[in-house]
Amino acid sequence: MKVIVEQGKCCSAGTCVLIAPEVFDQRDDDGIVILLDERPPEELHPIVHEAVSVCPGAAISTSEDT
Repeated sequence: MKVIVEQGKCCSAGTCVLIAPEVFDQRDDDGIVILLDERPPEELHPIVHEAVSVCPGAAISTSEDT
C-alpha cells in the first residue's frame, strides 16, 4: 500500500492523527497533515483505510503497489 496525502485539501481536523499516529502527524503552525510513512506495514493498513474514510477534506488516499 502507498499512502497519498494532498495537503491542499487538508482542513486540519486531525482525525487521521488520532486514528493512525504512526502514519500521520500535523504541522505545528497550521495543523496540516504530514505523512510520516508513505508505505506503512501491512498491520497498519486497516487503520489507514479508516483514516481515509473519515477524512473530512478527502485529503488522504491509498493505492496498491504494483
